[in-house]
Amino acid sequence: MQAAVNPFAALSLIVAPAVLTSASSLLVMSTSNRFARAVDRGRELARQLEGTSELSSPESVRRLGELATAERRSLMILSALRSFYVAIGGFASATFVSLIGALLVPLGHGTAIRLVEALALLVGLVAVGALVHGSFVLVQETRIAFQVLQARAAKIQRRAAPRP
Repeated sequence: MQAAVNPFAALSLIVAPAVLTSASSLLVMSTSNRFARAVDRGRELARQLEGTSELSSPESVRRLGELATAERRSLMILSALRSFYVAIGGFASATFVSLIGALLVPLGHGTAIRLVEALALLVGLVAVGALVHGSFVLVQETRIAFQVLQARAAKIQRRAAPRP
């Protein structure tokens, strides 16, 4: 069945980006919370370091390393947030452009319809790319957070181990 005859074609062109917009919005909310936690951790480490006069002690060196990691994680999360915002804007734009295209079909403006189709596809591809990029960055950031946790757990386990 042709897209011009199929009433579900226009609906799917509008609904798919709308659903992806909603999914991107959820990612923004959870990533914003993650960003806030990373910033809070950085502030706490900075406060601890500002309160000590001996920055060359092993504990201070560890905290300095964790502060650098917290800063790196915050920047990565911020990059992911930017990508998710681009995705939201892209999916919303793709929905709007698809709606315009659906309205043009009955009018029979062939060239305009093709241009609108191409624009909707381009904006949708940019949005999907941004969503994938943001997700990839979050996976990397999660790996870094886990490595910090592993290092701290290993240090505590070494201290707790019985001495021969």
